[in-house]
Amino acid sequence: MRIPLSKPDIGEREIRYVTQALRSGQLSLGPAVEEFERRFAAYVGTRFAVATNSGTSALHLCVKALGIGSEDDVLTTAFSFPASVNCLLYEGARPAFADVDPVTLNLDPVEARRVLMREYSRDSLQRCAVHRRSGRTLKAILPVHVFGLPCEMGPILEIAEEFNLLVIEDACEAIGAEWRGRRLGTFGDAAAFAFYPNKQMTTAEGGMVVTDNPEIASRCRSLRNQGRGEDGEWLLHVRLGYNYRLSDLHCALGLAQLERLNDFLLVRERLAALYADRLGTIPEIALPCGIENARRSWFVYPIRLRGPEAGLLRDHLMAELKKRGIASRPYFAAIHRQPYFRQIQLLSDHPLPYTDAASQSCLALPFFPSMTEEQLNEVCAAVHEILDAARSPATVRGKEAARAAGA
Repeated sequence: MRIPLSKPDIGEREIRYVTQALRSGQLSLGPAVEEFERRFAAYVGTRFAVATNSGTSALHLCVKALGIGSEDDVLTTAFSFPASVNCLLYEGARPAFADVDPVTLNLDPVEARRVLMREYSRDSLQRCAVHRRSGRTLKAILPVHVFGLPCEMGPILEIAEEFNLLVIEDACEAIGAEWRGRRLGTFGDAAAFAFYPNKQMTTAEGGMVVTDNPEIASRCRSLRNQGRGEDGEWLLHVRLGYNYRLSDLHCALGLAQLERLNDFLLVRERLAALYADRLGTIPEIALPCGIENARRSWFVYPIRLRGPEAGLLRDHLMAELKKRGIASRPYFAAIHRQPYFRQIQLLSDHPLPYTDAASQSCLALPFFPSMTEEQLNEVCAAVHEILDAARSPATVRGKEAARAAGA
């Protein structure tokens, strides 16, 4: 693609830091890992941070360290990347899906409570919720800060307190985002971040667990390193663990990116404002929104196509952009509609209309810190041109003829 969907911003500082790590001779479990963890925890505002080789690994360690297992359900959203559900399935836990808010596309606290009241019974003695049919205990709630927009954490924390639920924040798309003046990652028992190349900052591959709980942090450090004991003694392994370590090379890259993160976020805010200005008059498009008392950390720039044929229009727009060398991608396919999850009957016990509608209408446009205004203008001009043509009488007649032929 002439204009890619995303692109990491790698400069001389990153090259210098990685070169220094290479020359140090200590490429794993070295000083760069500890320094990256220390600085990242300070940035987010938590006591501890544990580096991992992916955001998925970070989420899995959160689930494992909190003792969520095969008898447990976790309340979450189906409008997310599959990792937020995979991390539950690794431990035999099951997701209980609640629908999203139709505007923010985040887990809707009202719907979450509705699922609780309709499908779970309160065990007042154990102070927990038990599924009426399966008998499984609802153990946790896992809000996903989709597209870098903070969830409404106040009502979510109230639900967690009322039903004695653990809270895991999936902040993999939301580094630097804030809700009521606090950075995301500081609200739950633990949180996960990700540093894939399309994220706000990158370590090439990588993730991070953050928490204020020293026991959770210690357990995660052991689990990521093959279950080695907390004292780090060589070949003393005290539990089943994984190779989820992040190398010093990745952490050196992360240190350089973290130092530039605020600049990255400001550039992304500026690009988002330009997109909103250029696309705000198109009737077929709903622009991404904000919420009161929150700061979004712009991960992608997602638009939604509107109307009764939003899915067809979205796919048409994507195909026409591709012809012009402009990348775009549907975000996200609803998890409960994915082939594998249908195969294992990971279905919702109730309809998720807003989740389904969002998965059929969302489209991410090119968005990265080094994107020029000229590139952005080209994308927007192409979107205008394609949608203008799509609403012309000739195009409408062609669609109607195609539908009639298919019938």
